[in-house]
Amino acid sequence: MKQFRHNIIRAGLDALYFTGAYHVLRPIFSGIGTIFMLHNVKPARPDAFQPNRHLEVTPEFLRATLRHLRAQNIDIISLDELHRRLTAREFGRRFACITLDDGYRDNRDFALPVFNEFQAPFTVYVVSDFAQGSGRLWWITLERLIAGRDWIEAEIGGVEIRLDARTPEAKQEAFDRLHDMLRALPEGDDLPRAMSALCARTRTDETAVGRELCLNWDELRSFAEDPLVTIGAHSISHCILAKQRDALAAHELSIGRARIASHLQREVAHLAYPYGDRAAAGPREYELARQAGYKTAVTTRPGMLFAGVADHLTALPRVSLNGNYQDDRILPVLTSGAATAMWNGFRRVDAA
Repeated sequence: MKQFRHNIIRAGLDALYFTGAYHVLRPIFSGIGTIFMLHNVKPARPDAFQPNRHLEVTPEFLRATLRHLRAQNIDIISLDELHRRLTAREFGRRFACITLDDGYRDNRDFALPVFNEFQAPFTVYVVSDFAQGSGRLWWITLERLIAGRDWIEAEIGGVEIRLDARTPEAKQEAFDRLHDMLRALPEGDDLPRAMSALCARTRTDETAVGRELCLNWDELRSFAEDPLVTIGAHSISHCILAKQRDALAAHELSIGRARIASHLQREVAHLAYPYGDRAAAGPREYELARQAGYKTAVTTRPGMLFAGVADHLTALPRVSLNGNYQDDRILPVLTSGAATAMWNGFRRVDAA
């Protein structure tokens, strides 16, 4: 099913490009600006089984994106400048912000040199548990568990399952099923509890991946000194906020921010909601972010920025630079706004 969806998205992007429809639609749907979303920036891997490929882009594709934005005379700005333009309703020039979620070490090692080439500011949203070395990058841990086994046995939500993982195709099916079952668990603690049980069953250190892949506090302090870098918050634990009680959700937002500010000795004014889709963040989370003092907060709901988002600064949409579609020709389609307009039902503001 997910491969079918990827094929449909690819076909839609190709249709917009080859028909030239994006040229016609740009004046209507490009809006005043874009917030782009990335996660990992690193060289391509040859592995046949890469279920998290959509979270990885190469330095070359990031470079192509920045080159395209410059060629289109689009200002690449920081989130502080975005906040200033939106609150001042200064919409004379189109702009773009580049954001990266989670705080991966490759953001420093592979992304930063590219941003330096273009003198382009960017924001990295940090999960404080990841920086602490105690966080659980469960989606990558799940990938590695499946990659190293022919069969996976797990109990998810009281259901015991045994899944074939002998081929790359079977591994992908196993990952998709387990991932969807974990995300669908109803209570806030259910997902980490189920993953802890799976890691215990397979004798896997569930925090090892985070320590391997994410910047620690010492590294973040040095990284944050670069004038192009803004550090934002991404909660304490990367939990699904919408499934938490009010007090715990507020705690995740306020303490995650305070931890970063304390360790880096700088203001933390911007937030990315973990997961950030409709199931993870909605009006309650938007209000909690406002109460916590964030200037802006971003979702993963797809969309360009229009003037109306100035009234919804804690419910900002983003455009994903998806690792499954690293093709230079999709860049003018994405910056035209045509693709996201169709995806989100032609809503200019989606904050409900």
